[in-house]
Amino acid sequence: MSAPAVKVSKARAKLLDTATRLFYTEGVNTVGIDRVIAEAGVTRATLYRHFPSKQQLVTTYVEEADRAIREQVAELTSSDLSPADALRAIANNIADGIRSPHFRGCAFLNAAAEFPDPADPVHQAVLAHRAWFLALVLELFAALGGDSEDAARRFVMLRDGAMVAGCLTDPDGVSRTFLQGVDALLP
Repeated sequence: MSAPAVKVSKARAKLLDTATRLFYTEGVNTVGIDRVIAEAGVTRATLYRHFPSKQQLVTTYVEEADRAIREQVAELTSSDLSPADALRAIANNIADGIRSPHFRGCAFLNAAAEFPDPADPVHQAVLAHRAWFLALVLELFAALGGDSEDAARRFVMLRDGAMVAGCLTDPDGVSRTFLQGVDALLP
């Protein structure tokens, strides 16, 4: 039996949705708490009841982005796909994201750039996401045999490069190159 769903208040959800949109499109450090409050249409007390500090709001933003990606990947890999097809599905999902309107790079790489201190909770949340993603890809490559650690690290590096280049240059060309690079790693 699964755990009961936790009810999230509408105000908390609105704050997090607003912060997510602003932080992703404009950057965490350029968006102040007053702007999040105003655009969410809540009071300062409401914000601080749910998020005692901007640091906590930013950390939750990164953790929620991680949760959303884990759910996407679980859906992509839930069918009876072979490990190679699961890796292709993940890569295609990444490429689709790069080609999506308003793509502004990887939320995790962006957050890590704004919070470079390895001890910072935001940076730690980014590292936790990256460790999970590498472990997932490593497990899929291990099922294919060969040098799975090397292949998994290359996949992640290709992904990182595509996420950066995709918001700087032609997203279609970047996506195509990324998918070709992933195909070259697969049997």
